[in-house]
Amino acid sequence: MRNAGLIAKILLLGIFSSVLGFMAFFAFLGGEWLIGVVLIVVIIFGNYIYLSKRPVAAKFFYPGTVFLVIFLVVPIGYTGFMSTQVFKTGNLISKEEAVTQLNAVGLIPAESGITYDMVVGRYEGNLAALLTNQLDFTVSLGFQDQLRVLTEGEYEIGPLGYAQSADGFLPIDLANDPNAEQILSEIKIPVGNDVFIASQGFDFAAEMIETYRYDPATNTLVDVSTGFVWIDNGVGNFVNPDDPEEKLFPGWRAQNSGQNYLSLFTDPRLNGPFLSVFIWTIVFSILTMITMFGLGFLVAVVLDKKIRARNLYRAIMILPYAIPSFMSTLIWAGMFNREIGVFNALLGSEIDWLNDPWLARGALLLVNLWLGFPYFYLVTTGALQALPGELEEAAVIDGASSSQIFWRIKLPLVLEILAPLLIASLAFNFNNFNLVYLLTRGGPTNSIEGESAGATDILITYAYKTAFSGAEQDFGLASAISVIIFLIVGALSLWSLRQSKTLEEQR
Repeated sequence: MRNAGLIAKILLLGIFSSVLGFMAFFAFLGGEWLIGVVLIVVIIFGNYIYLSKRPVAAKFFYPGTVFLVIFLVVPIGYTGFMSTQVFKTGNLISKEEAVTQLNAVGLIPAESGITYDMVVGRYEGNLAALLTNQLDFTVSLGFQDQLRVLTEGEYEIGPLGYAQSADGFLPIDLANDPNAEQILSEIKIPVGNDVFIASQGFDFAAEMIETYRYDPATNTLVDVSTGFVWIDNGVGNFVNPDDPEEKLFPGWRAQNSGQNYLSLFTDPRLNGPFLSVFIWTIVFSILTMITMFGLGFLVAVVLDKKIRARNLYRAIMILPYAIPSFMSTLIWAGMFNREIGVFNALLGSEIDWLNDPWLARGALLLVNLWLGFPYFYLVTTGALQALPGELEEAAVIDGASSSQIFWRIKLPLVLEILAPLLIASLAFNFNNFNLVYLLTRGGPTNSIEGESAGATDILITYAYKTAFSGAEQDFGLASAISVIIFLIVGALSLWSLRQSKTLEEQR
């Protein structure tokens, strides 16, 4: 029986290691070294922990720890790393790829004007091009380092009048190859005097000259036709040395340390929108917390008294909490619609609720109140029922009025009990992406005047727009905003934990 258990454990570990090892292999092939290394570390520690007799506690904690590292620690670390990068539209690839693309973009026809019919394929495992000169109809086989002229009998002319096959040459079906663009970009066959043959389509090539030539010794890009030298600015672009704002694109991903963070406060294009979004995020979170708690507490106090059909009212109060929030938000968005919304129908007006900055903010607070107060009603009901009845009785004996009991006894005690939940609510609304994006999409936004942030954008929606919306998608800047959100929410969470610990010590 013991051997059977050992065999089962070894089999499970074998499956575990094989699956993750397979994933790590493909991660390394794809250049995702971080993912590959993390998977290898998981395999090594997993086998050590479950094959060793010593770390008994680790056998229980290891699976949760692995998920914590993979889905929390690694993404946080990667986001922090990305926040120190120039990683945006125009700077998404490596420097080597950027130089290759600049060379490809800067191609100009050679003086010879020679063009070729082309068939791309492989010869002895190497990428090759079967070329038929359209002027003298000579046939050649081109490689990355040479052009070899073929003699009659080494090739066959197809029905279109140019060479279609040759001895040892295996054509590639580019029309059905997902890597066709990459393959064509690699067709670069030297013919002398800085002239080379480059593909101009699936079946056509021409003799070309590069406008730009990269000099690795000086790390510069030289314009062959004019001799002008473009220099590396150190943050992902070749620029004009006399005017650093004049850049060549594409650029490449590069390290910029804390520039993304500094630009949020020093760049005139960014600091205004960022500060307004930051202030609104704080105001939105605080007002939401106060209104949700206030209404929830008020309803809890009213329904704490013995009234007719109290259970029915309690059931009705939690309905907004029971319905999926995204569904409720979309329903509210329809109710605020200018043309078919119920509010305008009731008022007999055409108020553009969601396209006026202050009305949109008010609508956002109202909808969030509707979605959130049932939760606070539930927790405050529990807190009220947990209060010792002797306190209220003693206050009544001492002559305290109902309002004095409410303001000086019930409210302070409930606030003390619910302090961690109030802080958690504040932290949650810093990241309340669903509500803002489904109701207003962060708008209204005055795009005509170049505004990048809307009136109801909070930090998380602003980060999303920075990364995925607009003409320029800046992933590095969005990562910096995400790190700021993480630090704020983390600080609030630690404060909440400290409040919980304080309450526990007081008891």
